[in-house]
Amino acid sequence: MPTLSRRRSLAAVTAALLFAGSASMSWANDPNKVDPKGLIVLMRHAEAPGVGDPPAFQLRDCATQRNLDANGREQARRIGDQLRRLAIQRAAVYSSQWCRCLETARLLDVGAVQELPALNSFFNRQEEREAQIASLRAFLAALPTTGEPVVLVTHQVVVSALTGIYPASGEAVLLRANGTGQPDIEGRGALGRF
Repeated sequence: MPTLSRRRSLAAVTAALLFAGSASMSWANDPNKVDPKGLIVLMRHAEAPGVGDPPAFQLRDCATQRNLDANGREQARRIGDQLRRLAIQRAAVYSSQWCRCLETARLLDVGAVQELPALNSFFNRQEEREAQIASLRAFLAALPTTGEPVVLVTHQVVVSALTGIYPASGEAVLLRANGTGQPDIEGRGALGRF
């Protein structure tokens, strides 16, 4: 018989898996369940081996950054295919200025990519977190509730700060614009892994 703490841990893991699985299945596999009006796809960039960035990181020099590998580029293309299956043929696409995010956003091929500094990583700059998330919330509050779909390509720390969800590479959180800086969370899914 498992101990009480072990049972609680198992229950928490099971609940998390059920939430992730049911939310993922409810929208990531069935285009009929997705209303594109006011839809926001908040996603972590595709697979880029490693953690953080090298000490010599420079924003406009991809050679100094952690970048997508071949698997990450293929994953980004598959995510774009999945978005199109969800009836997101065209979207307003915004990206962090990091090379791995910009490349992910371009490979999705669902719209012209615009840089949005509010999506940048603050992994090694926690002092920027509060102001940056406030800026992102202002951007989200201005999105029309009946507007075209919006895809936001960013980093784990940004997704987690905004939603409380720790996404895997290429994982998306499906949000719905509601006129506030805290859009409604409708689900999550590891797009491009199906």
